[in-house]
Amino acid sequence: MMKILFAASEAVPFMKTGGLADVTGSLPGYFDRERHDVRVIMPKYLCMDEKWKGQLRFLCHFHVRLGWRCQYVGIFETKHNGITYYLVDNEFYFAGDRPYNHIYEDVEKFAYFSKAVLEALPFLDFCPDIIHCHDWQTGLIPVFLRTLYGDERYYSGIKTVFSIHNLKFQGRFGIRAVMDITGLPEQIFTADKLESYDEANCLKGGVVYADAVTTVSPSYAKEILTPEGGEGLDGLMRAREHDLYGILNGIDYREYDPQTDPYLSAHFSVDRFAEGKAANKAHFQRIMGLPQEKGTFLLGMVSRMTDQKGFDLIAYILDELLATERLQFVAVGTGEERYENMLRYFADKYPDKMRVRIGYSEELAHGVYGSCDAFLMPSLFEPCGLSQMMSLRYGTVPLVRETGGLKDTVLPYNEYEGTGTGFSFANYNAHELLATLRYAMTTYYKNKKAWDGIVKRGMKQDFSWDSSARAYEKLYAALADDV
Repeated sequence: MMKILFAASEAVPFMKTGGLADVTGSLPGYFDRERHDVRVIMPKYLCMDEKWKGQLRFLCHFHVRLGWRCQYVGIFETKHNGITYYLVDNEFYFAGDRPYNHIYEDVEKFAYFSKAVLEALPFLDFCPDIIHCHDWQTGLIPVFLRTLYGDERYYSGIKTVFSIHNLKFQGRFGIRAVMDITGLPEQIFTADKLESYDEANCLKGGVVYADAVTTVSPSYAKEILTPEGGEGLDGLMRAREHDLYGILNGIDYREYDPQTDPYLSAHFSVDRFAEGKAANKAHFQRIMGLPQEKGTFLLGMVSRMTDQKGFDLIAYILDELLATERLQFVAVGTGEERYENMLRYFADKYPDKMRVRIGYSEELAHGVYGSCDAFLMPSLFEPCGLSQMMSLRYGTVPLVRETGGLKDTVLPYNEYEGTGTGFSFANYNAHELLATLRYAMTTYYKNKKAWDGIVKRGMKQDFSWDSSARAYEKLYAALADDV
């Protein structure tokens, strides 16, 4: 049986700030359990919900060397959905009201976590064949493994996979400071290893030292090879192109199921979606304070409110869209203050057409997916994206920009061939976004049969974790055989 350890800074249900947690908390449950023993290790944050803390069992403690420091490590254990989770305890690093703080604190915090993961393995009596590391917070695990533990027999057979969920976030800080924190020798901080633009770069370390590098969609794997998408590391990504794999993320079809979702007022399936969608729409309009107009185009968003998610485009078109078109618009999420205030302004200006909820709500998010006619996601870049998959699952037609995972998962509607699962536009341009929205609304109002066809095709798509898990299993097997 192959042993796999997922190492990540967050995982549902214990801690979530974004899509990373959905991946690391859901994907392990989709591997063939007769052939793979997959476990997860993550920090034990003080801000974690108390209901999860109460389920943890203390396993052991020890100390690790981090530069000149000697730090305590406690290991707690629990099981969730049949998967074993280990949580690393150290209140000096993991206290506070949020999992991430300032970059300097986080570099030391996750250097400590990376070292603790490796030192914990003998105490856990679990020596993995593969350590699957996620994002810059675990980028030092392959570095430590190859440089500090490479000569130790216990660690000699371990291979590493490093997954990039968003190349924009790299964990960069001053070289001397990171050298002091990690205790790594000076020759590690060179241009062909950890140094990048006169800083130490944790993500670069993971890419350089891992046995394989993955990212979360085939299109994003191609985009990061270019100067436009490479975030300053495109040369490195091209150097590792033969070890780079784009494996599309999935969603948990047990959690996101319109036939059983507890957050929906009415359940429905692909064969009987019209009545269920209509009932959910009326309920959602009521709780959001919008007029209950059955035939009005209801557009939704669940998103971080940032430039990456296309909010600068939305800012350009929203006044014109609401002033001239027959629609209702609901936005749920949090982000940059300027965009939160912009949405509040237009919600006040058009109270019968727009509502905004600042802050994340699982209930409202599911309400958007299950109730809206269309889902808006005009991202500047999107490594994979999960919301468009959720909206497809619930018969809410996605409107996206053709980038990264959005391009891989949403097939644009073709009215002549009667194909497609959503609407898309290519250039990052507000006028293209507005034109595409108007085209979608025209289809909705003037050609209901075509719209229902888009809904049905979208609901029949399969973006569960099963195909992703098979792709990772194949990669793990290839690495394990390459001894």
